[in-house]
Amino acid sequence: MRKTVLLLLLALVATPPVAAQTVGQNQVPGIWLPLASPGASVTQAVGVADVTVVYHRPAVNGRTVWGALVPYDQVWRAGANENTLITFGRDVTVQGKPLAAGTYGLHAIPQEGEWTVIFSHDTTAWGSFSYDESRDALRIQVTPEAAPFHERMLFTFDDVTGDAATLTLRWAELAVPVRIETDLDGQVLASIRDQLKGLAQFNWLGWNQAAGWALGQEVALDEALGWADRSIQNERRFENLSTKAQILAKLDRASEAEQVMDEAIEIANPLQLHGYGRQLLTQGKVDEAVAIFEMNAERNPDTWFVDVGLARGLAAQGSFERAAEHMRRARDNAPEAQKAYIQGLVDQLEAGQGI
Repeated sequence: MRKTVLLLLLALVATPPVAAQTVGQNQVPGIWLPLASPGASVTQAVGVADVTVVYHRPAVNGRTVWGALVPYDQVWRAGANENTLITFGRDVTVQGKPLAAGTYGLHAIPQEGEWTVIFSHDTTAWGSFSYDESRDALRIQVTPEAAPFHERMLFTFDDVTGDAATLTLRWAELAVPVRIETDLDGQVLASIRDQLKGLAQFNWLGWNQAAGWALGQEVALDEALGWADRSIQNERRFENLSTKAQILAKLDRASEAEQVMDEAIEIANPLQLHGYGRQLLTQGKVDEAVAIFEMNAERNPDTWFVDVGLARGLAAQGSFERAAEHMRRARDNAPEAQKAYIQGLVDQLEAGQGI
């Protein structure tokens, strides 16, 4: 028994300790020590796609980098140690050229003028020493720019918009920008379709959110109309009926849109009617808005914000005296915290000023 325990202890002592692997760092024989070029990663959402770069950060250390430490006209690993990797969560275009979702080895061919940036299907190589051009997924041409000095190489995401970003390699006094773009509407549609296969399909909200997004973007409106109908089937509400009405209006089906909106108004609560009236005001449909506000006031005479809405509509028509009357009524019925604000509106209306 003692001999067995001793052998086990010796085996444990002889085995190097296993440490957590740092970002972008491979385990090597022997012990773990800090790397001269430490690992790093950076991630940016571009549209609905995450783009992640995992790499190592070499230092200048007083050396000439471009054309010396990193030779011109030779394939370079775009970092240090093993492959720099870039992962796209969804299909993208890079400098206008399509690239499928996935993980790629990132290489470059530096030149004094235009650079070649390479996305390779090989992702497990050490640097670019075994680089094989036949494994290229994409090559693009980019133009480097003069930039503030960086001692250690890094990647940044710049000029981020809703559907695009620029991935920039920065080292020494050079920046190498690569523009990445996504088909945002197409990817959101694909994501919505996937989500509506899950739990979201069993309630009204998910279908209505999907229809509302398509309405706002003015894309896939026929499909969005079907989503609105599915929402109504799950639960008939003001929200999904009004969404359907707006989609029908966009599809130039005005009489149907009016009929569905009438159904929505029938079941609307005071706040929903108030919001619909404010929406009409924003669209410049003042008379229609006043009609909704008056309906709300008739149905809900003791709800303070209903009078606020009607006052706003009447003021937009130029009926300041009636507007002031309803605003005073709102002030008297409002919560204490709102009274001072509403009194300010009363003062403006009594002075014949719009609100």
